[in-house]
This record gives sequence, C-alpha cells and structure tokens, in this order.
Amino acid sequence: MSWGTELWDQFDNLEKHTQCGIDILEKYIKFVKERTEIELSYAKQLRNLSKKYQPKKNSKEEEEYRYTACKAFLSTLNEMNDYAGQHEVISENMTSQIIVELARYVQELKQERKSHFHDGRKAQQHIETCWKQLESSKRRFERDCKEADRAQQYFEKMDADINVTKADVEKARQQAQMRHQMAEDSKADYSSFLQKFNHEQHEYYHTHLPNIFQKIQEMEERRIVRVGESMKTYAEVDRQVIPIIGKCLDEIVKAANSIDQKNDSQLVIEAYKSGFEPPGDVEFEDYTQPMKRTVSDNSLSNSRGEGKPELKFGGKSKGKLWPFIKKNKGATPEDFSNLPPEQRRKKLQQKVDELNKEIQKEMDQRDAITKMKDVYLKNPQMGDPASLDHKLTEVSQNIEKLRLEAQKFEAWLAEVEGRLPARGDQARRQSGMYDAQNPATVNNCAQDRESPDGSYTEEQSQESEVKVLAADFDDEFDDEEPLPAIGTCKALYTFEGQNEGTISVVEGETLYVIEEDKGDGWTRIRRNEDEEGYVPTSYVEVYLDKNAKGAKTYI
Repeated sequence: MSWGTELWDQFDNLEKHTQCGIDILEKYIKFVKERTEIELSYAKQLRNLSKKYQPKKNSKEEEEYRYTACKAFLSTLNEMNDYAGQHEVISENMTSQIIVELARYVQELKQERKSHFHDGRKAQQHIETCWKQLESSKRRFERDCKEADRAQQYFEKMDADINVTKADVEKARQQAQMRHQMAEDSKADYSSFLQKFNHEQHEYYHTHLPNIFQKIQEMEERRIVRVGESMKTYAEVDRQVIPIIGKCLDEIVKAANSIDQKNDSQLVIEAYKSGFEPPGDVEFEDYTQPMKRTVSDNSLSNSRGEGKPELKFGGKSKGKLWPFIKKNKGATPEDFSNLPPEQRRKKLQQKVDELNKEIQKEMDQRDAITKMKDVYLKNPQMGDPASLDHKLTEVSQNIEKLRLEAQKFEAWLAEVEGRLPARGDQARRQSGMYDAQNPATVNNCAQDRESPDGSYTEEQSQESEVKVLAADFDDEFDDEEPLPAIGTCKALYTFEGQNEGTISVVEGETLYVIEEDKGDGWTRIRRNEDEEGYVPTSYVEVYLDKNAKGAKTYI
C-alpha cells in the first residue's frame, strides 16, 4: 500500500489532506494548553480555599484547633494545599512534555511538508515542459509536411506545363526537395522529443512522483504516531500524580480517623473548668419572725450582711451587684486575677514555664559567651576578651529580670494553689481556723461570684432561677439601706473596674470594706454612699474592724 502507486494522480488532494493533519495537531496542542490553564486555575482556587479557612495566627480561633476534630480539619486544609500542588505538576508536565515538544514538531513538520510538495511541483513542471516541447516539435513536423506536399504538388504542376520554362521547373523542383528535407528533419526532431517525453513521463509516474508521495506518506504516518504518543503522555502525566493524590486523600481519612470525641470533651473541661463547687441546697427562710429573718449563705441570693438580703436584680437596688455577667472588654490583669481559680492557675503555670524557657535560653547564651571569652583569654590572637564583657553583662541583666518576673508569677501561682496567703489579706492569716468553723459558708460564697470578665457563667437553668428571684424580691428590697462598713482598706495598685459590679480604685486610695473576701479573690468596698463594688483582694490591704457590725471574729 503506497500513495505513490495508488494515489499517483491525487497530488492536490494529498496536499489538502496533509494540511488538515497539521491543523488537527495544532488543535490538539491548543486543547492541551487550555487544559493546563484549567489545572493552574483549579490549583489556585484550591490554594485560596485552603488559605481562606486556615486559622488566623494569634487569634481566639487558633485556640480551638487543639481539639482533634479541628486538627483533622486543619490537616484536610493542608492536604488540599498539597492536592493543589499536584494539579500544578500536571500543568507543568503537560506544558513541557506535550505543548513545547509538539509546537517544535509542528514547525519541523511544516518545513518537511513544504519541501516535499515543492519537489512534487518541480517534477510536475519538468514533465509539463517536456510535454510542451513534444507538442511544439509535433506541430512543426506537421507544418513542414504540409509545406513539402504543397511544394511537391507545385513542382509536378510546373513540370507538366509546357509553357513554363525549364528554369522555373528546376526552381520548383529544388523548392520541393528542400521542403521535403525540412519535413524529414522535423520528423526526426519530433521522434526524438517523443522518446524523451515518454522516458521522462515514465520516470515521473514510476520513480519521481512515487518517491515524493512515499516521503509524504511517511511524514503523515509519523505525525499520526506522534499524536498517539502525545495522547499517551497526556494520560501518563495524570497517572503519575494519582499515587500522591491518593496519599493526600489517605491522610485526610487518617486525620478523620484520629478524631477522638472523648479527648475533645476532656479538653473542653480543661479549658473551661473554673474550680468552683456547685451551689449547695437553698435553706428554709423563716419569715414568721420579720426582724430576725436570715438568708442562707449558700444560696444564690447569699447575704453579705447580717439579717439583710442583698441580692438585687432590679435597677434601683443598692444591695449586692452581680459582677459576672458581662465580658471584660478591658486589658487582662497581669496576674490573671480576672479568671476563675482553675483557669488562672493554668495561665500562671503557662507563664512560669515560658519564663523558665527564656531563662534557660539566656543561660545557654551566657555559657556560650563565657566559653568564647575563655578561648580569647587563652588565644588573644583570636579576639579581645574585653569585647565580650558588655554582651555578658547584658545577658546577665536579662537573666536577672526574667528571674524576678518568674518569681512574681510563681508567687501568684503559689497563692492560687494555696501554698501562700494572699498578698495584703490579713484576715486570711487565720483562714484555716475560719474554714474549719464555717466550711459551708466559704465554699458557697466562692460559688456565688466569679471573675469580672465573665469567664464563668451560671447554667441556663440557674439564670432562669435568678430571673424568677429577681421578680419576687425586687419590690421588697428596693429601698433597703447600704451595708455597714466592717473595716477599711488601702489600694496597693490601681484597678480599672470596667465590668458591672466592679469599682475602679487608685493606688494609695483608702476606702471602706463592706464585705470581706469569701475565698473567690474579690472584696467588696465602698467609696461613698453611692459608689461601691468589687476589687481583687490582691489589689488592696484590708484592715478589719472587729467591733464593727457584721465583722467576723477570728480566734
């Protein structure tokens, strides 16, 4: 099967067919190029999607990613980022292995095709030239033959006419002979050109043209093979990334399997446990003796004074405020006194650990500088030992600062853990005896109040109970008088009371104590008749008046 023998007369159609083949190849290149653009766009969208849902650094959202479900989601985002990378690899490999190679091949193919059809046209022109020469010699031979016949007829006519002179007859005879000779010469030329044309035509149709068409056929078959190879490469590029994409998907499944709901539940406990005990039973309140009625200390409406219920939820009450509803929008105190005991202990422990790491880091740096200084002392040519004194002094100062900072936080931590008495709280020096005598009172007071930032809130059922109590007691105690002072206190530090139920104090300021610390780290004070609220016990130094009404007696 050869185009040279089977398609010897289809030169123009072969030219169109091969051009269509090149067009198909260029169309395939364009298809692959658009596929690579889609892969890049898809990879970019996947990366943007992964980035969009990544937790923001140093944000509250980042804290949620300690739970296994959130970690699994984060792992999924990271794997999707790697997944996007594989689509970029597909685009790169298709560009380098298909688009670039085929683009170069198309240019070579066009040049080769142009060369082959140029040779074909040249052969066509040659055979056409030979045909024209044959036709020209044939016409000349025909013309000379006719001229010879006419000359011969004229001679015979003149020879038969008796009136014509002998000289005219001779002239006619010579003319006839000349024309006859010219016809013979034309005949010889015609025969020569005919043989030449037949030879050239045979060579054209049996040698030259078949060779050219065979080259064109081979060129076209190579193009077809190249398209097939490119399609295989197209599939192989995809196939190469399938294992890696499979690993990405396997990692997502692995992350999903790592989700531990029990562990997450435990982390929630560790994150939000306040350390307080739940409220105790509400004691019976005997209203048959109006002048001596009391309210249970371990109820949610616990009174801070003697015989006067303080819990007020109406806007007109001057009794006890509820300082644990709103979130603290101000700056967090350095000692985390705004947090419940358990959370405060964790924060302080974390801070102590961070400071110890920094101290160790500085100590390692000091040791390294000291060793370098010793080397300089033994080998002065390596450097001046005195040049390290400034750096050594600076590091030592940093260590001392960090140690003082660590001691400060360790003292707060010891205070929270009960290893040391609270700073400035003289009443607590005998708290052991007090706790033994009034365990229920101390525990339940701690349950009533929390940190001003609202880190701990009552359960929904308790909030409903509070609302009911507010409706019952609002009218009855709207006009009760302020609690009596049981001592004084001096502010050791400035405190910005930004939450409902707290009061701001300035360092050195002296105020009245109307309710001592019940074990939750807060003391209730008054500046004047209209200004009262809670401050952290560690921020004030309390002087209780044992003879004052409502003051506790300590042994």
